[in-house]
Amino acid sequence: MMGGTQPGPVFSRYVKILLALFVFSLPLANPWVRGDGVGYFAYARSLLIERRLDFEKDWQHGNQSFVMGRLGSDGRVLSSEYTATGHIANLWSIGPSLLWLPFLIVTHAGVLLCDKMGADIPANGFSKPYLITMAVATAFYGFAGLLLSFSLARRYFAERWAFLATLGIWWASSLPVYMYFNPSWSHAHSVFAVALFLWYWEGTRDHRTLPQWIVLGLLSGLMVNVYYPNGVVLLVPLLEAICSYWEEWTSTVRNGPAILGMFVRHLIYLGVFVLALLPTLVSRQIIFGSAINTGYAPVRTWAWDSPAFWNVLFSSDHGMLSWTPILILALVGLALFQFVDRSFATYLSTVFVTFFIVISLHADWDGLSSYGNRFFVSLTPIFVLGLAAFFDWLGRTWQEHRAAIFASIVTAALIIWNLGLIFQWGMHMIPARGPISWRDAAYNQVAVVPAQTVRTLKAYFTGRGRLMGHIEQEDLQQIKDQNKEP
Repeated sequence: MMGGTQPGPVFSRYVKILLALFVFSLPLANPWVRGDGVGYFAYARSLLIERRLDFEKDWQHGNQSFVMGRLGSDGRVLSSEYTATGHIANLWSIGPSLLWLPFLIVTHAGVLLCDKMGADIPANGFSKPYLITMAVATAFYGFAGLLLSFSLARRYFAERWAFLATLGIWWASSLPVYMYFNPSWSHAHSVFAVALFLWYWEGTRDHRTLPQWIVLGLLSGLMVNVYYPNGVVLLVPLLEAICSYWEEWTSTVRNGPAILGMFVRHLIYLGVFVLALLPTLVSRQIIFGSAINTGYAPVRTWAWDSPAFWNVLFSSDHGMLSWTPILILALVGLALFQFVDRSFATYLSTVFVTFFIVISLHADWDGLSSYGNRFFVSLTPIFVLGLAAFFDWLGRTWQEHRAAIFASIVTAALIIWNLGLIFQWGMHMIPARGPISWRDAAYNQVAVVPAQTVRTLKAYFTGRGRLMGHIEQEDLQQIKDQNKEP
């Protein structure tokens, strides 16, 4: 059952504020391909420039910490990097590149045109126009996902709560790192894909036509193409289908044709979903020789006997709740959402719990070089809805105006804390990998971050290349130090 709040106009004042904040934040977009981003961006660049899945140049152009163990002293890609099909083992997903490509095609055409007119811009996919396009496109997709999350939340709650929740998750979670600082990674794209799926699913849940089922199948495929763990979100339509069959089966007047019609629509949805997965299936076949070989460690090797349940949430080694505490309020709100829409809340809670279990079983549950637990960025739309539910409960429990002031102060405090911690993480005041000292982090927040922020921001906007080089060297040194440890 809906929460009873009528959505405001498409371009309400809250939407305009969000748009303005996004425009002003665009200079933060960092045209930088590094780490996992090398693998993600390689699909777009190789298809656009090489016209095939040839990643050799991408590996050779990778940042220093990425190429360690992948390139020999002569600069050639090591033979161990190649699969039996003769392709470099790019295990990262192709979905982000599919979303970048429309923007990069326009950029490539512009670069070629400028070169014909006398400019000397390398049309190789590595030069500044391509990287700037990639970074801005990532920020755009991240913001589009936030806007869809806001739209979904305001279907249930007052716009002020949806707005405050969107603002809080935007700036007090791990999202800013992957929306701006590391834009070549897949997480901001996941926000967009998951938000679009949930927004469309919820908007069509009462009377979904066959064409709408087809669209839902395409959006489902997009989610998984972008990031494989996003497949957990498909529990939403699965649980919806189970409930629908159960209601029909247990009704006093069992409607056989209705059950058959549902079954046919579900089969069509699954067929479209598989078709939408073709970019992933075909790329896996080409690279690994098997459409279902992702290149990642097989599920049987996961930590089934020792899942990291506590660490994923609370560890100083990138615990989700310890690093980004605003998500505590979002999870409380997700529980409160049961009183607004029991079925939808149950579906979303199941998604979160399942996603949490999957990450807890994975060997790299901490995300290695991660800000917070980056895997959960995919669930941003769920967190926005949960946080809006928490603020709505607060407004109904207290006097609304007083609750709004309190919620705004708490959100602002969590945003300030988070941005300070991002600054520390980015500048290696705290380790980018492994556990951190909360005592040192708290001290830095008060004594170091305020003094260095202005100077570093100036370097970020006026000498970004040198600053990124310094950060890369710091990261490389940390890896070397960790490798020396017994």
